[in-house]
Amino acid sequence: MRNSFANLITEIATHRDDICLLSGDIGNKMFDKFKSVAKSRFYNCGIAEANMMSVASGLALCNLRPIVYTITPFTTTRCLEQIKIGVAYHQAPVIIIGTGSGLSYAELGPTHHSLEDIAILKTIPDINVLAPSDSNELIAQFKEAINSKFPTYMRIGKKGEPTIYKDIHELGIGKANLIKKGKKNLILATGTILSEAIKAAEMLEKKNISVGIAGVGSIKPLDEDFLTEMTKNYSNWFSVEEHGLIGGFGSTLLEFLSDKKLNKKVDLTRLGVPDQFIHKLGNQTYTRNFFNLDAEGICSQIYNALI
Repeated sequence: MRNSFANLITEIATHRDDICLLSGDIGNKMFDKFKSVAKSRFYNCGIAEANMMSVASGLALCNLRPIVYTITPFTTTRCLEQIKIGVAYHQAPVIIIGTGSGLSYAELGPTHHSLEDIAILKTIPDINVLAPSDSNELIAQFKEAINSKFPTYMRIGKKGEPTIYKDIHELGIGKANLIKKGKKNLILATGTILSEAIKAAEMLEKKNISVGIAGVGSIKPLDEDFLTEMTKNYSNWFSVEEHGLIGGFGSTLLEFLSDKKLNKKVDLTRLGVPDQFIHKLGNQTYTRNFFNLDAEGICSQIYNALI
């Protein structure tokens, strides 16, 4: 996903001279192509992320379109005040990219885990919160964000994510998609964990459990029309996220169901990371398995909830 992002902003920067890229001292080689077409609009702000966010806000208020890029915890919680006051309060159209979302950098420990970013940023007014599942969804959402009057936060993966969506015309900010139909049971997944949820649905079908699956890459705004439609055919919902359970995607769905008085029609079970720090080190595959968030674990949790 990050390579797709680098290629996309390079392409856009060739015909838009208002595009600026700010990096927190990562991805320098990855942005060589960008620098070849817009060298004066690339700023390596170093490991001073709060300052970087303030610079981006200033650039946006001067009619430029800044994109902030670094590892997810360092572009969210480390500079939360600057996002709240410098960016969102002024409705400065900054695009904030958090790479290596969720447990992508699991082997580097809790400093590099991003399991609270959705919960925190969705409470700030006037900012979109997005979690694309593959490169095509990233491209579709980014093309809308770059023309939006509002700031956008986008949590993306690191590398090697499989392609899920073929037609980007059905993707974008505020859109969800039904990937596979089922009966009664529905998995709703956000971000790069969607690929594991799809595998889990296939495993459940082999156990004679019919499961629909939907990708929800836009958390704020939600596709409320889509979700309302899903309540008509699916009474058992399972949210899947590579994020903490408190305040995350599953909690957002609970809020939606309660606010729309639909909570009596749907039984929602949330799958995610429990309220704890991770003290065991391992890569993303290991850590997903540890929390039953790989395909087998998701399948097992849903199967046990249904039998």
